[in-house]
Amino acid sequence: MSHAPGFLALIEATRPRVKEVTIAEARDRMSAGARFIDVREQSEWAAGHAAGAEYLGKGVIERDIEAMVPDKQAEIILYCGGGFRSVLAADALQLMGYTNVASMAGGWREWKASGAPTDV
Repeated sequence: MSHAPGFLALIEATRPRVKEVTIAEARDRMSAGARFIDVREQSEWAAGHAAGAEYLGKGVIERDIEAMVPDKQAEIILYCGGGFRSVLAADALQLMGYTNVASMAGGWREWKASGAPTDV
């Protein structure tokens, strides 16, 4: 997918403020209890998602995260289609006081390509 220059500039400006993890790190952290949250659109989630993930779309994450994950020190790993929207969502959660948030680099596309388990 080709992204607009303004969107890419926003991602590059935001990325230095957000911790990114690899797929292997995300899987290890999930095994250790990290919350793994898919921030894609509902239709993307319904078409397939990472096994063990929870859903909370980027459009409502700021509104609903405190009900889903009230502990602001909990480890949270976010992912989207390619690792861009999850960077923006992670930055927003940090601004809300969440202290242990990361974005999974490569997103859903890399997750699938790696052979990691999926659900529909």
